[in-house]
Amino acid sequence: MIVSEVLRAIRQRDPRRLTPLEVALRARVERPAARAANRTASLCFETRPRARGNDGVWTIRFRRGEVSLLRGRVGHPDSTLIADHDTLVGVLEGTLQGVEEFLAGRLFVRGNLALPLELDDLLHPRTRDPRSPRCHRVTAGGIEGFYLEAGPVDGPPIVMLHGLGATSTSFLPTMWDLARDHHVFAVDLPGFGESDKPVRPLHAAYFARWVVAFLDAVGIPRADLLGNSMGGRVAIEVALRAPERVSKLVLLTPSLAWRRFRVAARIVRLLRPELGVLPVPMLHAVVLLSIRRMFAHPERVPAPAMQGAADEFVRYFATRRGRIAFFSAAREIYLEDPHGRRGFWTRLSTLKPPTLFVFGTKDRLVPHRFQRYVQRALPQATFTLLDDCGHVPQFELPDKTNAIVRDFLGR
Repeated sequence: MIVSEVLRAIRQRDPRRLTPLEVALRARVERPAARAANRTASLCFETRPRARGNDGVWTIRFRRGEVSLLRGRVGHPDSTLIADHDTLVGVLEGTLQGVEEFLAGRLFVRGNLALPLELDDLLHPRTRDPRSPRCHRVTAGGIEGFYLEAGPVDGPPIVMLHGLGATSTSFLPTMWDLARDHHVFAVDLPGFGESDKPVRPLHAAYFARWVVAFLDAVGIPRADLLGNSMGGRVAIEVALRAPERVSKLVLLTPSLAWRRFRVAARIVRLLRPELGVLPVPMLHAVVLLSIRRMFAHPERVPAPAMQGAADEFVRYFATRRGRIAFFSAAREIYLEDPHGRRGFWTRLSTLKPPTLFVFGTKDRLVPHRFQRYVQRALPQATFTLLDDCGHVPQFELPDKTNAIVRDFLGR
């Protein structure tokens, strides 16, 4: 049913003058997908500047198998989308793409960042760009995992692995670019985002086994892997353990075993991740400040992306299992053995797939000086050093990063 028909039908029932935003929202609510019956959530839409009264604020609520549209902000919504009136209408009608508007800084999302991405899977849009992520859940390795999928299904597959404390949404700029001609998957690793959070050691070997199980579950025999920070370390482990499943590796500022500053290892071994059951206050402002320090120039990153990343971390860190998972993964990163027969740097020299390493000169977490150690272990690898860039190049320098990735992939 097109919007004009919806408008006529609604006016027959309600003679008052309807705004284009209300028409667009009602048109979406009238087209629920089957999966909407199993969802319990609320999504608020808010125009800026605010319209008079509640005309510029609406809430879509999924509850007990029903989808309803309510005027104003109802309760405590899981997510809030904030933009000017025309942008919200365009996103709802499909003339504008939500991811593109978000990356351009014209659409803010507060709260759960995954829920707005799921909207098109819950309420059918009239049109849908193939690059727009589709949200899925799959059981792999006994864990229910959440992932985003985009692009042509007959395109070359690439799987993206996020860093510590991040989620699949940390790859939205790269995903949006590569989905033009790649079949793109971005996962929430176990313990993070919307995926299950097992209480167990979350080390690279465990994540690697899960990634292979994920490839099996979604039917991908072989794929390129792209990882940032901790996700880069996981990608390396997958390639070491199952090289036949990996075509190429793209590693953006990958986490690597510490060669120095290991004096605290004994103390860290005594600190159990299960201490995360205790409440740990985490202020949004503190998280935001920490995230900003990951970039050489935080002003390069759209404000919605920065706020969204902070919201995501605060949201899952507020849960016991979320805290335990974060502490467990961080602990394993620090304690990884760098040397010896099974040490990271010894094993790295056996890496088989073609590999691209990308470092930033202003990265405070993974100093670019690591490059010389990697070159000794893997002289055949490809290296790129991004000048004046921090720890998350896909958001700080997206165009340059995407071009580097495409050039290495040869597509």
